[in-house]
Amino acid sequence: MSDYSCDALIIGSGQAGNPLAKALAEAGQTVILVEEAHLGGSCLNYGCVPTKTMLASAERMHQVCTADALGIRLGGVAQVDMPAVVARKDALLEKSRRGLRESLAPKHDNITVLHGQAAFVAPRKVRVQETATQTSEITAKQVFINTGTRAAIPDVPGLADVDYLTTTELLDVQEVPEHLLILGGGYIGLEFGQMFRRFGSRVTIIDTGSQVLEREDDDVCECLQTSLEADGIEFFLDAKARHVSRSAAGQLTITLDTKHGERRLHGTHLLVATGRQPNSDQLNLAVTGIKTDEKGYIQVDSRLQTNVRGVYALGDVHGGPQFTHLSYDDFRVVRDNLLHQGPRRSAKQRPLPYCVFTDPQLGRIGLSETQAKDAGVAYRVAKIPLHILSRAQHTGQHTGFWKVLVGADDRILGAALLGPEAGDIMTILQVAMAGRLRYQQLQNMVIAHPIWAEGLNVVWRDLK
Repeated sequence: MSDYSCDALIIGSGQAGNPLAKALAEAGQTVILVEEAHLGGSCLNYGCVPTKTMLASAERMHQVCTADALGIRLGGVAQVDMPAVVARKDALLEKSRRGLRESLAPKHDNITVLHGQAAFVAPRKVRVQETATQTSEITAKQVFINTGTRAAIPDVPGLADVDYLTTTELLDVQEVPEHLLILGGGYIGLEFGQMFRRFGSRVTIIDTGSQVLEREDDDVCECLQTSLEADGIEFFLDAKARHVSRSAAGQLTITLDTKHGERRLHGTHLLVATGRQPNSDQLNLAVTGIKTDEKGYIQVDSRLQTNVRGVYALGDVHGGPQFTHLSYDDFRVVRDNLLHQGPRRSAKQRPLPYCVFTDPQLGRIGLSETQAKDAGVAYRVAKIPLHILSRAQHTGQHTGFWKVLVGADDRILGAALLGPEAGDIMTILQVAMAGRLRYQQLQNMVIAHPIWAEGLNVVWRDLK
């Protein structure tokens, strides 16, 4: 057994842990970073980087298949080379992992990286199982938990007996599934569903809710579902999986309880995308007294400190919206509060921009219309269909709309944008919100023609 002591112990090499390790090391602290699997956390290894890389391949396939609509005659039948798609993704992953390894150690003399499973033996003492025979014990002045989440597997009879897939495994498939069944109509299920539909799979999405993306406004959900159905995706909503089985010939069968009675669906592959659960259950938190909620998410205050002095939780493991950019902001909150002079920084009440990388893309910032109603906030709605924009007419990308909420003071409260480059347009609105601009300043701004952002001149036309 090896014994270590350090100023800072970081458990988990995610989007908050890695930059924090560098910042603390550059401030002169000795840092030990423990990672059970690959450096980089979920975003790099099985989240944003690999999924958006493969989504780009699916988008290119769609452009090829729909080129006729723009007068391009390609001839022949386009085919997906799935091993090549996966190989491209893997090459980018390896490049990113290599760059991260080199940036942590040995570049930083104050950082030691250990690989293994970490578990607490005291509030600021951790044992790391590096191999079957090698363990290390680390005593630290401060501990930062950044262990993230993993796929939550629902308790469906028979599910454990079939070789279902999570997104991690589906990213490595070497063949296009003939018929992909997806449990879960959230953003993960929709992104993967459209991706594999465009690769050539038949896709069926099953969800217990009455609409996809149940936290979004009804008009957003309806438009997006209609668009995905036009792509050929089949939906079963208000449906609960009652049993899963696989025949000797390899056929999957899911038995559903629906409002129209029992339904049986057959497929070749099954993706489980019903949510996430925190990787806190193997940390032996009981010996520390660290509080968690009923789902296992670590409870923190506005500075991301747990109820145990000197122990922090960053990223998805403390619950709330699970996005890479929020995890990175967790790093900034902790860094500024520990290392920088000035006003205390808070992780509460911060902006929540996010995108769903379907086609049409969804960009969201601030209040939705439903949230404004529920909170009793006075608002007006500026909304236009995408097809009226010049750029939409030029490109043939007509599906979607822009909706912006405006307060009584003419300042922007929030936005939901469905269409090409929606995330980038949403970010322009986020900047306007941060600067407390009134909508008239965007309405009268000189914007280059004909780009998508020109719609910021137009979207207010029917605002009362």
